[in-house]
Amino acid sequence: MPDWLDKVSRETRERLIEFEHRFRDAAGRMNLVAPSTLDQIWERHFRDSLQLADLKPDSNRWIDLGSGGGFPGIVLAITLKEKPEGHIDLVESTGKKANFLRETADAMELPASVWNERIEAVNTMIAVPEIVTARALASLSKLLGLSELWLRKGAVGLFPKGKNYRAEIEESRALWQFDVVEHPSRTDLESAILEIRNLRPVRAK
Repeated sequence: MPDWLDKVSRETRERLIEFEHRFRDAAGRMNLVAPSTLDQIWERHFRDSLQLADLKPDSNRWIDLGSGGGFPGIVLAITLKEKPEGHIDLVESTGKKANFLRETADAMELPASVWNERIEAVNTMIAVPEIVTARALASLSKLLGLSELWLRKGAVGLFPKGKNYRAEIEESRALWQFDVVEHPSRTDLESAILEIRNLRPVRAK
Protein backbone atom coordinates (compact mmCIF):
# COMPACT_ATOMS: atom_id res chain seq x y z
CA MET A 1 0.00 0.00 0.00
CA PRO A 2 1.24 3.53 -0.70
CA ASP A 3 2.62 5.57 2.21
CA TRP A 4 0.09 8.38 1.77
CA LEU A 5 -2.72 6.00 2.81
CA ASP A 6 -1.42 6.32 6.38
CA LYS A 7 -2.74 9.90 6.39
CA VAL A 8 -6.40 8.84 6.16
CA SER A 9 -8.42 7.30 8.96
CA ARG A 10 -8.31 3.55 9.51
CA GLU A 11 -11.97 3.20 8.48
CA THR A 12 -11.45 5.13 5.27
CA ARG A 13 -8.30 3.17 4.47
CA GLU A 14 -10.11 -0.14 4.91
CA ARG A 15 -12.96 1.00 2.66
CA LEU A 16 -10.56 2.21 -0.02
CA ILE A 17 -8.84 -1.18 -0.01
CA GLU A 18 -12.21 -2.92 -0.24
CA PHE A 19 -13.15 -0.73 -3.20
CA GLU A 20 -9.86 -1.54 -4.89
CA HIS A 21 -10.67 -5.26 -4.65
CA ARG A 22 -14.18 -4.73 -6.00
CA PHE A 23 -12.90 -2.50 -8.77
CA ARG A 24 -10.18 -4.89 -9.93
CA ASP A 25 -12.66 -7.75 -10.01
CA ALA A 26 -15.14 -5.76 -12.11
CA ALA A 27 -12.44 -4.30 -14.35
CA GLY A 28 -11.68 -7.82 -15.52
CA ARG A 29 -15.21 -8.08 -16.88
CA MET A 30 -15.84 -4.59 -18.22
CA ASN A 31 -13.85 -1.61 -19.46
CA LEU A 32 -13.87 0.61 -16.36
CA VAL A 33 -10.49 2.28 -16.96
CA ALA A 34 -7.65 1.90 -19.44
CA PRO A 35 -6.00 -1.45 -18.62
CA SER A 36 -2.58 0.21 -18.86
CA THR A 37 -3.37 2.28 -15.73
CA LEU A 38 -4.26 -0.65 -13.44
CA ASP A 39 -0.65 -1.14 -12.33
CA GLN A 40 -0.69 2.46 -11.07
CA ILE A 41 -4.23 2.40 -9.72
CA TRP A 42 -3.44 3.92 -6.33
CA GLU A 43 -1.61 6.96 -7.72
CA ARG A 44 -3.46 7.43 -11.01
CA HIS A 45 -6.98 6.90 -9.70
CA PHE A 46 -7.27 6.74 -5.91
CA ARG A 47 -4.89 9.54 -4.94
CA ASP A 48 -6.04 11.63 -7.88
CA SER A 49 -9.62 11.33 -6.59
CA LEU A 50 -8.83 11.88 -2.91
CA GLN A 51 -7.20 15.23 -3.56
CA LEU A 52 -10.63 16.61 -4.47
CA ALA A 53 -11.95 15.77 -1.01
CA ASP A 54 -8.86 17.36 0.54
CA LEU A 55 -9.54 20.61 -1.32
CA LYS A 56 -13.08 20.86 0.11
CA PRO A 57 -13.05 19.00 3.44
CA ASP A 58 -16.06 20.91 4.80
CA SER A 59 -18.35 20.21 1.82
CA ASN A 60 -21.08 17.63 2.41
CA ARG A 61 -23.13 17.56 -0.79
CA TRP A 62 -21.47 16.55 -4.06
CA ILE A 63 -22.39 15.53 -7.61
CA ASP A 64 -20.02 13.53 -9.81
CA LEU A 65 -20.83 13.65 -13.53
CA GLY A 66 -19.91 10.74 -15.77
CA SER A 67 -18.84 8.61 -12.81
CA GLY A 68 -17.62 5.67 -14.92
CA GLY A 69 -15.87 3.12 -12.72
CA GLY A 70 -16.14 5.24 -9.57
CA PHE A 71 -13.28 7.74 -9.80
CA PRO A 72 -13.73 10.11 -8.15
CA GLY A 73 -17.36 9.37 -7.20
CA ILE A 74 -17.03 6.20 -5.10
CA VAL A 75 -13.79 7.43 -3.54
CA LEU A 76 -15.56 10.65 -2.52
CA ALA A 77 -18.49 8.63 -1.17
CA ILE A 78 -16.03 6.70 1.01
CA THR A 79 -14.69 9.93 2.50
CA LEU A 80 -18.23 11.28 2.98
CA LYS A 81 -19.31 8.19 4.93
CA GLU A 82 -17.58 9.61 8.00
CA LYS A 83 -19.70 12.79 7.79
CA PRO A 84 -23.27 12.64 9.18
CA GLU A 85 -24.63 14.87 6.40
CA GLY A 86 -22.35 13.65 3.62
CA HIS A 87 -23.92 12.54 0.33
CA ILE A 88 -22.95 12.32 -3.33
CA ASP A 89 -25.02 11.81 -6.48
CA LEU A 90 -23.28 9.76 -9.18
CA VAL A 91 -24.50 10.27 -12.74
CA GLU A 92 -23.55 7.58 -15.27
CA SER A 93 -25.38 6.89 -18.53
CA THR A 94 -23.81 3.48 -19.30
CA GLY A 95 -25.95 0.77 -17.75
CA LYS A 96 -23.19 -1.72 -16.83
CA LYS A 97 -21.11 0.97 -15.15
CA ALA A 98 -24.13 2.39 -13.32
CA ASN A 99 -24.98 -1.11 -12.06
CA PHE A 100 -21.42 -1.55 -10.79
CA LEU A 101 -21.57 1.80 -9.01
CA ARG A 102 -24.94 1.00 -7.44
CA GLU A 103 -23.90 -2.49 -6.32
CA THR A 104 -20.68 -1.11 -4.84
CA ALA A 105 -22.40 1.74 -3.02
CA ASP A 106 -25.07 -0.60 -1.63
CA ALA A 107 -22.63 -3.32 -0.57
CA MET A 108 -20.35 -0.83 1.16
CA GLU A 109 -23.27 1.17 2.61
CA LEU A 110 -21.98 4.41 1.13
CA PRO A 111 -23.93 7.71 1.16
CA ALA A 112 -24.40 7.74 -2.61
CA SER A 113 -27.29 7.77 -5.07
CA VAL A 114 -26.65 6.44 -8.58
CA TRP A 115 -28.49 7.90 -11.57
CA ASN A 116 -28.39 5.80 -14.74
CA GLU A 117 -29.28 8.77 -16.92
CA ARG A 118 -27.75 11.30 -19.23
CA ILE A 119 -26.61 14.40 -17.37
CA GLU A 120 -29.06 16.60 -19.28
CA ALA A 121 -31.93 14.45 -17.99
CA VAL A 122 -31.15 14.89 -14.28
CA ASN A 123 -29.98 18.48 -13.94
CA THR A 124 -33.47 19.56 -12.82
CA MET A 125 -34.00 16.44 -10.66
CA ILE A 126 -30.97 16.67 -8.36
CA ALA A 127 -30.87 19.40 -5.72
CA VAL A 128 -28.15 22.01 -5.97
CA PRO A 129 -25.00 20.57 -4.34
CA GLU A 130 -22.05 22.34 -2.82
CA ILE A 131 -19.58 20.79 -5.29
CA VAL A 132 -19.90 19.53 -8.86
CA THR A 133 -17.05 17.42 -10.18
CA ALA A 134 -16.23 15.38 -13.28
CA ARG A 135 -13.04 13.57 -14.22
CA ALA A 136 -11.94 12.80 -17.78
CA LEU A 137 -15.45 13.46 -19.10
CA ALA A 138 -15.36 16.41 -21.51
CA SER A 139 -13.71 19.71 -22.35
CA LEU A 140 -14.06 22.46 -19.76
CA SER A 141 -16.46 24.43 -21.96
CA LYS A 142 -18.76 21.42 -22.30
CA LEU A 143 -18.52 20.66 -18.57
CA LEU A 144 -19.63 24.20 -17.78
CA GLY A 145 -22.63 23.72 -20.04
CA LEU A 146 -23.54 20.39 -18.46
CA SER A 147 -23.29 21.77 -14.92
CA GLU A 148 -24.57 25.29 -15.65
CA LEU A 149 -27.85 24.91 -13.78
CA TRP A 150 -26.10 24.01 -10.52
CA LEU A 151 -23.14 26.38 -10.92
CA ARG A 152 -25.38 29.37 -11.61
CA LYS A 153 -27.25 28.61 -8.38
CA GLY A 154 -24.16 28.70 -6.19
CA ALA A 155 -22.47 25.32 -6.56
CA VAL A 156 -18.69 25.25 -7.06
CA GLY A 157 -17.12 23.27 -9.91
CA LEU A 158 -14.04 21.18 -9.13
CA PHE A 159 -12.70 19.77 -12.39
CA PRO A 160 -9.39 17.87 -12.74
CA LYS A 161 -7.71 18.80 -16.03
CA GLY A 162 -4.58 17.71 -17.88
CA LYS A 163 -1.60 19.65 -19.19
CA ASN A 164 -3.67 21.70 -21.65
CA TYR A 165 -5.91 23.12 -18.95
CA ARG A 166 -4.95 26.75 -19.60
CA ALA A 167 -5.95 26.41 -23.25
CA GLU A 168 -9.28 24.95 -22.13
CA ILE A 169 -9.82 27.93 -19.84
CA GLU A 170 -9.22 30.37 -22.69
CA GLU A 171 -11.48 28.44 -25.07
CA SER A 172 -14.24 28.49 -22.48
CA ARG A 173 -14.06 32.28 -22.18
CA ALA A 174 -15.72 32.56 -25.60
CA LEU A 175 -18.96 31.22 -24.13
CA TRP A 176 -18.69 31.69 -20.39
CA GLN A 177 -17.68 34.20 -17.76
CA PHE A 178 -16.40 32.69 -14.51
CA ASP A 179 -13.89 32.96 -11.71
CA VAL A 180 -11.25 30.25 -11.61
CA VAL A 181 -8.60 29.08 -9.15
CA GLU A 182 -5.94 26.69 -10.45
CA HIS A 183 -4.98 24.11 -7.82
CA PRO A 184 -1.79 22.17 -8.69
CA SER A 185 -2.37 18.43 -9.02
CA ARG A 186 -0.60 16.16 -6.55
CA THR A 187 -0.33 13.37 -9.11
CA ASP A 188 0.85 15.23 -12.24
CA LEU A 189 2.98 18.37 -12.20
CA GLU A 190 1.53 19.50 -15.54
CA SER A 191 -2.10 19.09 -14.48
CA ALA A 192 -4.44 21.11 -12.28
CA ILE A 193 -7.80 21.04 -10.57
CA LEU A 194 -9.90 23.98 -11.69
CA GLU A 195 -12.18 25.53 -9.09
CA ILE A 196 -14.97 27.36 -10.91
CA ARG A 197 -17.31 29.91 -9.35
CA ASN A 198 -19.78 32.60 -10.45
CA LEU A 199 -20.58 31.06 -13.83
CA ARG A 200 -22.62 33.08 -16.27
CA PRO A 201 -22.94 32.94 -20.05
CA VAL A 202 -21.26 35.54 -22.22
CA ARG A 203 -23.89 37.93 -23.49
CA ALA A 204 -24.16 38.31 -27.24
CA LYS A 205 -23.25 41.80 -28.43
